[in-house]
Amino acid sequence: MSKAISNKNVLAAQFETADFDGPFLASFGRPELRGVWLIWGDSGSGKTTFTLQLCKYLAGFRRVAYNSLEQGLSLSLQRAWERVDMAEAGSNIILLNKEELPELRARLSKRKSPEIVVIDSLQYLDPFTWRLFKALKKDYPDKLFIFISQVDKSGNLTDKLAVRIRFDADIKIRVEGYKAFVTTRYEDQDKGEGGADFVIWERGAADYWAERIK
Repeated sequence: MSKAISNKNVLAAQFETADFDGPFLASFGRPELRGVWLIWGDSGSGKTTFTLQLCKYLAGFRRVAYNSLEQGLSLSLQRAWERVDMAEAGSNIILLNKEELPELRARLSKRKSPEIVVIDSLQYLDPFTWRLFKALKKDYPDKLFIFISQVDKSGNLTDKLAVRIRFDADIKIRVEGYKAFVTTRYEDQDKGEGGADFVIWERGAADYWAERIK
């Protein structure tokens, strides 16, 4: 049974936030590293590079597990790993090679398991339902789950589950043309923290968006 929280205790509650800086602060604000984030975008948009840039940055705060369900350990993923200089993250990041939900849950139930889990992609975590999604959040409330989703030819999320997760997510990130467009619940407009577009690749973004505005 849930417990009611008094007005006084609501106002007195304190939350641990990550001390982001630079472009990550401008785009994300100072987020809690728990809950759910969602990233989506078309193939070739810079989505994988951005996700790995984010993983590398988050590895400076918590241990990260990148669950590559689509590619697994492959040459293309290795090259993307190298492109972001992931070696700098050291032992604070691991690659999970197509780890399915039962194995992932077993891993997360161990002591000193990764605090941040990236699932690439949501559509390859099969079977996965809204009920299983809610159970994952409930059973691991102090972990951050970052889901990557595919899109259709129009750039829209491909299925109802992805849409429901987008509404639930604390941070929503749409990737297009080597830019990440971030909607964050941790935005502080007065301080200029959160909500800025994140440039993944300067030259690629400049060329793509120059063509779009012609």
